[in-house]
Amino acid sequence: MLELTDVLIEQGDFRLSANWRLPAGRRAAVIGPSGAGKSTLLSAIAGFFPQASGQVLWDGRPLDGLRPGKRPVAMLFQDGNLLPHLDIFRNVALGISPALRLGAEDRARVEAALARVGLGGLDRRRPAELSGGQQSRAALARVLLQDRPLLLLDEPFAALGPALRFEMLDLVQALTEETGATLLMVSHDPADARRIAQDLVLVDAGTAHAPQPARAMLDNPPEALRRYLG
Repeated sequence: MLELTDVLIEQGDFRLSANWRLPAGRRAAVIGPSGAGKSTLLSAIAGFFPQASGQVLWDGRPLDGLRPGKRPVAMLFQDGNLLPHLDIFRNVALGISPALRLGAEDRARVEAALARVGLGGLDRRRPAELSGGQQSRAALARVLLQDRPLLLLDEPFAALGPALRFEMLDLVQALTEETGATLLMVSHDPADARRIAQDLVLVDAGTAHAPQPARAMLDNPPEALRRYLG
């Protein structure tokens, strides 16, 4: 279970508070106006941005003070962070070993991850030789190889067209169901939340509100969400 206990994030005049729990294995969309703090919230959970006060806990264990690599978190950013000078096999293998020291079992895991996301046989290509959707699949494969129970997605598919974006969301849902991972996904599009999310975290006016059932929230939005949706 992910717990945010009286968390306060501060940066200059910016303030964001959160005090809620998300059960393990749930898929939650994080939605709200631009600049409200959605990406900042994920960065604090991942350890890239320290909160001013409060605690971030996973299964009752405080994560505060742990470096990002020591947290039970895998995060996928908007640009995917693929290294242009490495082929896809080595880009994905970074999820196992940043130094790319791989044994036979590790190499087999990389090949299996590539096959699982539909990139089997493309392992020697560089990112520039892949389509945008294929690059997204490679970035997702690398995150999966980190084998962390908490997956954070910061709009990694925003640049894709609707059909390809939905295809990627369906793949994320299938993979999280297979692994049992907990998902927090930033999105600007309520259609994304409807497609994949069980819960919705509304970030607005300095508060990341507690997760609520996504479909009920979208079908009958509270005033703050109605203002955002228009």
